Amino acid sequence: MSVAILGTRGIPARYGGFETFAEEIGVHLAQRGAEVTVYCEEFCNVPAAESYKGVQLIYVSAPKLGPLSTILFDFNCLLAAKGKHDVVYMLGYGASLFCFLPRIWGKRVWINMDGIEWSRSKWSLPARIWLRVMEAVAMWTPNRIIADALSIREDLSRRYRRMPACSVIPYGAPIIDQADAALLADWGLSEDGYYLVVCRLEPENHVLEILQGYAASRGARPLVVVGDHTVGTRYARQLLEIKDPRIRLVGTVYDQSKLQALRFFARAYFHGHSVGGTNPSLLEALGCGNAVIAHDNPFNREVAGTAACYFNSALDIPDLVRRIEADATLRASMRVSAREIVSTRYTWELVTESYIRLLAEDVRSKGRLSDRA
Repeated sequence: MSVAILGTRGIPARYGGFETFAEEIGVHLAQRGAEVTVYCEEFCNVPAAESYKGVQLIYVSAPKLGPLSTILFDFNCLLAAKGKHDVVYMLGYGASLFCFLPRIWGKRVWINMDGIEWSRSKWSLPARIWLRVMEAVAMWTPNRIIADALSIREDLSRRYRRMPACSVIPYGAPIIDQADAALLADWGLSEDGYYLVVCRLEPENHVLEILQGYAASRGARPLVVVGDHTVGTRYARQLLEIKDPRIRLVGTVYDQSKLQALRFFARAYFHGHSVGGTNPSLLEALGCGNAVIAHDNPFNREVAGTAACYFNSALDIPDLVRRIEADATLRASMRVSAREIVSTRYTWELVTESYIRLLAEDVRSKGRLSDRA
């Protein structure tokens, strides 16, 4: 089986969720015997490896034209991959208009639908319109779409009368059983002595509500916010206007061992995401055994279940903090549930097994169609 993974800047992962997914699933599939190729962005004057942990890397360039560059990059990747693989797997639907191209050469095309990307506030109005249209186009151009949560498939089926075959396969996360507590010294923190938020500081992640709710609580511990508060957006300025000595905006943390330590030793983890499916940040928090205080929406409830308490607004948060502080049994139960959820549903091994079965099914299907021709 030969599969191409497109739609990311490449591996090893340095940028975001899709890159991490491409690395993890690519390496795991290669270990299971699949021929995996990841199409990567070509950077001038930067040495480029030909492979990574058994995954072939192919580099593609695109002109630098602002937001249009991403679409042109995906288009060029589709052209480069059009006749070389059994399955061409595009992560994200921003270039779905062009995903019919490999099908002309008889290849299977998958699109990962991610979350409700067109609703994110970070996009300009033209970008939102484009993404909304591309979501609709994705109901026609691929052989199959992949939803990372049941709630994503249900949302799509509610809004579209016609859909291609849709498989639900989530992202994965590791189980973390230990971390280096000494790394907390950079922030003057102690084990079980703080609450944590890790996310992009955007409205759909409900960071403002989390900060407002925590400021209104009687919690004595710091609330540590990992995210770029220097971006200069109106929303970031609103966050900075909340003056509370317990709230610490510490900026971005790229060192994975430090980020892992922050998650592992937090008393509880706030998760405000509301427009995604199976969110990688939530899985990573659960894999660290965090008690989670999450925004109440179908995506988060599907993933976190009883390992989380849920809020709808800032007004709910003071009571949730009080409960977490007062009930050690509740905290312990949530932490056990968190790891059980990941170990039984969201390990990379389980995710890989789902993709192996789907690849085998689609390759067999492709072979039957070829025989009929």
